Amino acid sequence: MSEEPDRSASFAQGLKLIQQLGGADRPAVLDLFESIGEAEFGERCVGFIYGDVYHRPGLELPERQLTTVAALTALGYAGSQLQFHAKAALNVGCTRRQLVEAVIHVSSFAGFPATLNALTALKAAFEGLPEDEPAPEPAEVAWAGIEDRYERGLAAMKAVDGEAGEQVAVALADIAPDLATYIIEFTFGEVYTRPGLSLRHRELVTIAACVALGTALPQLKVHLHGLLNVGGTEKEAVETILHLAFYCGFPAALNAIGAAREVFAQR
Repeated sequence: MSEEPDRSASFAQGLKLIQQLGGADRPAVLDLFESIGEAEFGERCVGFIYGDVYHRPGLELPERQLTTVAALTALGYAGSQLQFHAKAALNVGCTRRQLVEAVIHVSSFAGFPATLNALTALKAAFEGLPEDEPAPEPAEVAWAGIEDRYERGLAAMKAVDGEAGEQVAVALADIAPDLATYIIEFTFGEVYTRPGLSLRHRELVTIAACVALGTALPQLKVHLHGLLNVGGTEKEAVETILHLAFYCGFPAALNAIGAAREVFAQR
């Protein structure tokens, strides 16, 4: 039996979605493939990625875009694609504040140069668009009212990573105790406690960044635990990794799935 009808249906579904994401009737990616004589392969990519993968259950469309933005930020070399997916995220319900927070959050994992480049892409994506409506007041959190940055960071780290985070700090005590202090004070005391992004979304963003980096499997395992600690699910973790295979590469996704298997077995 021919596979053509299924492939045609996937392309039609993918084309409809990418039109929604990009806000254009004719996606630029199709023109790019056509210009190099690979129009059919371009259609297959749209059908498979946007027609099949993006429609998998387990991860909502805004969260797929949020994790895509985080991964492209961490990669550091995909400014045009980041700008497209930032606009796409806005088109499917993400807010400007969520995107900015996602990029700022990645700074602790991929570095400030990657974040600065990503913020430049966001600025271009936001040009001419209205500001967000004022965000609602955040729910009560474990670090509410804690003025001391270190103590606030400890409270946030405990809420997210539990004992795993404390073990990281202990492991650094004999060689770089100041680094442990910086992680607690800055990553958790300053970044994790910012409003605008839920802890669950912060952990999805962190997982996306670690998958994209490809060299952070121990940290990925910690934050897979973290996602589950703050109300995320194993299904969301797996779907995030599968989704990112098409942005970060299959080897990175395979390594991340191996890490997820270990984490799930431990729990």
